[in-house]
Amino acid sequence: MTRSAVSIASNISEGTERNSVAEYMHFLHIAKGSAAELRTQVYIAQKIGVLTIEVQQDMVDELKQISAMLQALVRSLES
Repeated sequence: MTRSAVSIASNISEGTERNSVAEYMHFLHIAKGSAAELRTQVYIAQKIGVLTIEVQQDMVDELKQISAMLQALVRSLES
């Protein structure tokens, strides 16, 4: 879960240093994929008793917001 979380921020950061908007968008998509990966891990962690349902719901809500923000950024770069 830590690796997935770090991957989100790391890919956003790496993308900002690339030489083109297309490359930046590519890394934003990777970051969005990492958010989806972490969301899946959060569901699993709750199912096996590592997280409470309340913590799981809060984390999933936050990850959905992060994904939506990344998608909005991609859309803004496309225009």
